[in-house]
Amino acid sequence: MDPQVENALRNGGIAEITTTGRKSGQPRRIEIFFHHFDGEYFLSGRPGFKRDWLANLSSNPVFTLHLKRGIEADVPAVAKLIKDPDRRREVLYRARTESWGVEPARAERDMDHWVATAPLASFEPQDN
Repeated sequence: MDPQVENALRNGGIAEITTTGRKSGQPRRIEIFFHHFDGEYFLSGRPGFKRDWLANLSSNPVFTLHLKRGIEADVPAVAKLIKDPDRRREVLYRARTESWGVEPARAERDMDHWVATAPLASFEPQDN
């Protein structure tokens, strides 16, 4: 993989993803936040309502991550939904405190809601 792409992936941030619609079979592109923690990559979002992108990845885990900040690149990837509550708690806490700057005490206070309803998936970039 190109070193600039690897560096952009390690930095995390805002990107876009293209998934395949679970019902339509058509490409669906949205903006999303991605994270890199300890060598692993994650897609996440705010809690409270269902996300089509998560349902699409559940149906077909192959997607494209479109880097757009600092470097433009299309990275093929494969996602896996994270359902284990302990793992969800760990990753979402880090996303909130490390990526989004939420104060740790505040992040702890409403973590149960985030674990129960926030969209979360891990992903592995694939070599072209």
